[in-house]
Amino acid sequence: MAPLRPSALVDSIGEAASIKQNNLVYELQADGADIITLSLGEAFFDVPAPSFEELTPAAHHYSHTRGVPLLRHKLAKYHESGSGTSVDPDREIMVTAGSKSALFMTLAAILEPGDEVIIPEPLWVSYPDQVRLCRGIPVALPWHATVEDLADRVTARTRAIIVNNPHNPTGRRLSDDELRTLHVLAETHGLVLIVDEVYSEFVPGGNPFVSASAFDPDKRHTVVCNSMSKNFGISGWRVGYVIAHESLIRQLAKLQQHLVTCAPTILCHYLAENFEQILAHTRPQIREVVERRNRVAEAFAARGVTSLPGDSTFYLFPSLGSSRLNSIEFADELLRRHRVSTVAGISYGVSCDRFVRVSVGAEPEDRLLRGVEAICDLIEATSTAEETV
Repeated sequence: MAPLRPSALVDSIGEAASIKQNNLVYELQADGADIITLSLGEAFFDVPAPSFEELTPAAHHYSHTRGVPLLRHKLAKYHESGSGTSVDPDREIMVTAGSKSALFMTLAAILEPGDEVIIPEPLWVSYPDQVRLCRGIPVALPWHATVEDLADRVTARTRAIIVNNPHNPTGRRLSDDELRTLHVLAETHGLVLIVDEVYSEFVPGGNPFVSASAFDPDKRHTVVCNSMSKNFGISGWRVGYVIAHESLIRQLAKLQQHLVTCAPTILCHYLAENFEQILAHTRPQIREVVERRNRVAEAFAARGVTSLPGDSTFYLFPSLGSSRLNSIEFADELLRRHRVSTVAGISYGVSCDRFVRVSVGAEPEDRLLRGVEAICDLIEATSTAEETV
C-alpha cells in the first residue's frame, strides 16, 4: 500500500528547528549521553506539584470556550496592572491551549490567501510557517533593520505585522517610541499588529514592561498573545491567552470550538484558584534566571564574543564572529565535539546565519559557563582569522 500523501502545503513546512534540536537531545540523553542543553526554550523553576483535590467537579469537564471565568477575570486584572489598559474578561480575552495556538488562530482568522505578514528577524521559528499554513506570505525584515524600515515592506497585500516583545532570541525590548511607530504604521495602513508578549515577566527588576496594548487601549488594531505556561515557568501545562477586540475574539472562539473546544480545564481551574500564589513563587526565580542570563552575556563578552543587544528573557544570540562555519554546521559540530546543544541562528531568519541561540533556563550556572567556554573555543578553533596567519 502506498503511503498517505500529505498536502503540498503541509509537506512544504519544515519542523520547528528548536523542537527538532531538543528531540535530538532527548534521544541522546536516553542513550546515556551527558548534554549541556542550551537549546531548550523554557526555564526550569522549582514549582510545587499541584493538588487538584480541592477543585470543584467542574474542573474535570469542558469549560466555556473563552476559558474558565475566574481565570479570565484574573488575567484581565493582571494585564491591566501591567499595561494600564482595561480588558473586558467576558468579551476581550480568551484562554488558549498555549500561546502558539493563540497566534495560529489569530492568523487563521485574519488572513486571506496571498496576504502578506511582515516579520522582523530574528523571528521566532514558528511565525513564518504559521503564516504559510494560513495561506499567507511571510515577509522577513533583516535583523539589522529598524522599526522605521518596516514601512518599506508594506504593500497592497500586507495584512499584519508580528513582533515579539521581549524578544526571543535576543532579549531585547521595544522602546516606547518603537511601539508608537508600529501603531502609527498599523493605523495608517489598516494593518493588524500581532504582539507576542510571552516573556513579559522576564524583564530585569526596576525596568517595567510596557505592553503594546498601552498604545491602543480600544484594541482597534492590536492583538496581544501571552502565556501563563511560559511566564509562570510551567511550559508543559500549555495555557496561553489572547487579548483583542471583542469582534475578533468571537471569531477566535469559533476556531477554538472546532480545534480543542477549550483550554485544559483542570489546569485552568487550578491556575485561577492559585494565581497570586504561583506568581509570588515564580517571580523571584524569574529574577534569578534573568540575572543569570546577563552574567552569561558577560562571560561571552569576556571571551570577545558579542551578542545582539538585550537584557530580558532567558536567551542570548551570540555571534559566530570569524568562524568559517555557518550556524547549522556550528551547532552540529558543537553538539558532536563538545556535547553542547544550541539552536542554529538561521532558524530565526536568513539574515541570522552568523549567530546561535543560547538559553540559560535549563542548566545550573556551572554547566552554562562550561557551555559558554565550549562555544568560544569552537569559534576560535574554526576561525578564518587563525587560518590566514
